[in-house]
Parts: sequence; C-alpha cells; structure tokens
Amino acid sequence: MNGEDTGEGPRDGAGTGERLRCLVTGATGYIGGRLVPELLEAGHRVRCLARSPGKLRDHPWAADAEVVRGDVTDADSVAEAMRDVDVAYYLVHALGSGRDFEDTDRRAARVFGEQAKAAGVRRIVYLGGLTPTGVPEEELSPHLRSRAEVGRILLDSGVPTTVLRAAVIIGSGSASFEMLRYLTERLPVMITPSWVRTRIQPIAVRDVLRILVGSARMPADVNRAFDIGGPDVLTYRDMMLRYAAVAGLPRRVILPVPVLTPRLSSHWIGLVTPVPASIARPLTESLRHEVVCHEHDITRYVPDPPGRPIGFDDAVRLALQRVRDAQVTTRWSSASVPGAPSDPLPTDPDWAGGSLYTDRRELTVDAPPEALWRVVEGIGGDNGWYSFPLAWALRGWLDRLVGGVGLRRGRRDAQHLRVGDSLDFWRVEEIEPGRLLRLRAEMRLPGLAWLEMRATTDADGRTRYCQRALFHPHGLLGHAYWWSISPFHAVVFGGMARNIAQAAARTAPLIRTGDDAVAR
Repeated sequence: MNGEDTGEGPRDGAGTGERLRCLVTGATGYIGGRLVPELLEAGHRVRCLARSPGKLRDHPWAADAEVVRGDVTDADSVAEAMRDVDVAYYLVHALGSGRDFEDTDRRAARVFGEQAKAAGVRRIVYLGGLTPTGVPEEELSPHLRSRAEVGRILLDSGVPTTVLRAAVIIGSGSASFEMLRYLTERLPVMITPSWVRTRIQPIAVRDVLRILVGSARMPADVNRAFDIGGPDVLTYRDMMLRYAAVAGLPRRVILPVPVLTPRLSSHWIGLVTPVPASIARPLTESLRHEVVCHEHDITRYVPDPPGRPIGFDDAVRLALQRVRDAQVTTRWSSASVPGAPSDPLPTDPDWAGGSLYTDRRELTVDAPPEALWRVVEGIGGDNGWYSFPLAWALRGWLDRLVGGVGLRRGRRDAQHLRVGDSLDFWRVEEIEPGRLLRLRAEMRLPGLAWLEMRATTDADGRTRYCQRALFHPHGLLGHAYWWSISPFHAVVFGGMARNIAQAAARTAPLIRTGDDAVAR
C-alpha cells in the first residue's frame, strides 16, 4: 500500500460535514498549537497528547479541547489517547535531540502506527519534510532522512495515512521565518554559504494548516505522500532580497562563498539570530539540496480556494503584520528545548535529599499590586531584566557558545505570558495572574534553576515584592558554580528587585490615570 492512492478525487464522504474526533500530538509546538483551534473551528472534537499538559492550560482554546498526559514513545499512554479517535495527527519531531534522535523518531513512529491500528483509527496525518528527487537517502541530512523514514513507517502501519511533505514554512514565529527575518534585517552585507543558491519552494503556514485540516476527510483508500508548497520557487538569496523589499529595507548585498559548511553556518546563524545552532543546523543541512514540489496532487482532495496558495511576498507580509500586532500565537520556541531541564520546582526544601540553594529578596513597593504585576509580567525580551544588562548579555553569550539557547528568544507577546512560553533563556513554569510568575531556566547549567517573582500585600495593606532564585546543583561542579557566582547576587538579584519596585512605582500613576478615565 506504500506510496499510491487508487482514486481520482474526493469521494466516499470526504467532503461531508461529519464531526470527527482528532488526536493532535505536538500541541505544545509551533504547528500543533495552531492546528488545534483550526480543527475546533472546523467543528471537530480535539484531544491533545502532551508530556506536560500544564503547558497548554493558558491557550485560548484549552477549555474546548481534551488534554491527556502521555509520550509518543510510551505505548500505554498512546493507546489510551487513541481511544475512540477517528484521525490522528503526528506532529512531533526529535529536532536537535542529540545523537540518538533517529532511533527516537523511529521508535515513536512505530508505537504511534501500531496503536492507531489497534484502536481502529481511520486516518493518520503526518507533516514531514520535502525530500529532493534523485538524491540517495544516505546523502540526505540526518534529520531529513529521519523524516522520510517516519513517513514510510506510518504509511506501512496498516492505517490509511496522509504524509504531507513541506520545505520552508513561512509564518510568524516559525524557526525558518525567524532565521530569514533576522539574517536579512541585521546584515545589510552578508557573506553567505553556497546553499543560498539552492532552489526552495516555501509555503505559508496558513496553507499548511488548511491542508492539515482538509486531510482529515480523505477517502479511506488514499495512503500516500503529497508534496505541498506555495506558488513561488526561489533561492534562499531570492527570499532574503524579497523579504527586504516587503519589509521596506534597503537592498541587501549577498556574497555566497563555498567554504561555509552547514555546521559552520549554523553557528553563524546562532550568533546573528535567536535560533540556536542546535536547531539552525538541521534547517541549513536540509537546504543543501533542491527542495521543490514535483506534484500538486493534494488539490484533488483539498482543493485550493480562490487566492490560494499564498505567495511568498504575501506570506511574509502577513507574518510581519502578526509580529507588529503582537499576535504571534505560537513560536518555534514553544516546544521544549532538547536537553533542557523539565523538572518542576521542588516544593520540599529537602527535595530528593539534595541541596537547594536560595537567594531571597523582599521589598515594600510604593505602588498598587496591579502596577507591580504589570512590571513582573512584562519582564524579559525588549524590556530586559532590570539589572546589570551587561551581566545578562554575557551570560546569554556564554550559553550560546556552549550550544544553549542564549538570551535572544525574547517573548511571544510583549505584555502577557502563559504557561509554557519561552522567555529569553527561561520558560514559564507557572503563572497566577496578578500574583505569581515562576520561570525555569533552560540555559546550560550544572544543575536546575528557577526564578520566582510574587506580588503580595502585607497585613497593613502595603504591596510587597518577593523574589526567589533557586538552584539545585548536579555534583561538585554544580556546587562550585553556585558559590562562584554568589558574590554577584547582590548586584544582579538585589538590583533586579530594587529596579522592579522602582519601575512599578513609576507605572502606578499611569494605571491610576487609566482607571480614572474608565470611571469617567
């Protein structure tokens, strides 16, 4: 059954309005987090499988979808998630997950296919990568080769499967778009690797989501891969020049040279853009070969509406408008960083019998709690960290040098946070609006670290700011790390607490003025 369908177009109820139960894996990631509301809008019921369901708690659609805990490599949890499911979306990848990622991808795909068949799932939909025609598989990048293998495993699972193969996805917050955006905006003159001359067929994220939703209703006899792409075939150089034109930037000077390997260019991208080298490398490796669609058969089952697919310039224009309007619903960093700690903050001070170092700061704030909370929730990104900017910048650069995410991931939204958001080299572990913000460190550390900020009132009704930095060391190196940086805590954490309190006091009159205007 691998590879071909026997039909000529939609039939067997493919266009009916039947309400389907859809399982979405990867809902904490870039595509999955956007697919869920699209499926709900289409009238389907949605169940999300997530290792950390709490990360989905604050999404606008969370109350309308079922969320279950599980992992795609765990057969029992996948079996439970597959119960009564009609369509199962496979949107997880081990991007940048170390040397064993191909084994992880292979094992997860087999578990998913086997459990889908056992549960009687009617269709699997998988979003993979567009592979070049005529290139031996052993010459593909490891990640692109793994995507192709996952597609084959799912096609051979015995469950009718739709494999969608896309190249570069253009949308606000995607890793490919952020890489393109920052390279073009920050470098008016670029010495670039030779892969900037490779032809690519990008696709707008809106078209990817439209095709994913439409694939749920494919006829039962369709079991094959489809190439999906936009109407433009461009080199990466063309994409940078056209991005500059759409963004209103002066024309860029681009000088390709043959000496920059994918490994070297990934480190270069890591220095210039927020995308770390560990994620940039598989992206650049996939650009060594031409990735252009060789068929557009998907339209037989998911027809293009008027004005679709969206062209490259319009996709860039839409993405930039989303960025400017602060309406980026998911980002490439929405998914957990491979290798980053995922342990929640221990509630027991003697957690696991180990050490838990704490730096605690408390201040009375001359501002109402809501003014203090506005400053707390707005921390990071362009607003910075309210103390010794050079120290924060240096820590971010050091993290980049050892393969970490660094300080430049910024924020999804300039004013509001939700559980699971990335915030520079932190991730939001818990948020209680108006009261508590807890961040978990994702920088490279010899241990686990958290930063907790609270807005409270004391018995006399005064606003109090409470700040805790916590560190659980791993081994002797972890203890040495804490004690080596502890002399700087007064400057970094002490200054941070004082400056947050002062910023809240400056913000307070603005909040009172706004309240008075509303009252009038």
